[in-house]
Amino acid sequence: MENTVWQGKFIKVTLEDIEGQTFERAYIPDGVVIFPVDDHGRILVIREKRPHETPSVRLKPVTGMLDEGEIPLENAQRELQEEIGFKAADLHEFWTLRSSGTVNSTTHFFLAKGLTPSKLPNPDGEDVIEEILALSLDDLRHRINSEEMRWGVSVMGFLRLEMLVAQGRFSLAPR
Repeated sequence: MENTVWQGKFIKVTLEDIEGQTFERAYIPDGVVIFPVDDHGRILVIREKRPHETPSVRLKPVTGMLDEGEIPLENAQRELQEEIGFKAADLHEFWTLRSSGTVNSTTHFFLAKGLTPSKLPNPDGEDVIEEILALSLDDLRHRINSEEMRWGVSVMGFLRLEMLVAQGRFSLAPR
């Protein structure tokens, strides 16, 4: 039996009776993480202000939460346009991470190529983004190792992408 003990704008917390034991579970909206690739094979990442996090500025790929009824591919394209002002001609989902247990959500990871300018207003505010950086795989790995980029889900997606590139299953070369 599930009992919702708290419901916020983004997070729901429940107590659930499973096989005679009570478990606390958190539900986070499903989302997307996009690694846009420029014409030089570099990944575009965002330096973003996050006043509720420590540190208050973080380096991250393009990300977003799925809106009600929205499919991941549509969401990824919209987030690209809102956050960095590009639309992708080639948007490929390379991994889906499903987390279940104490924290529950699904994250869809995309590689985006063939970028053309196409800006949509950012509902988070245009002043959230400090700058957009174009980084090689080596530079991005260095920033992860130095903990400049430390958001766990994005780092896992980067490591998965790096592995697929090393195996020759994906390329960061322009289309």
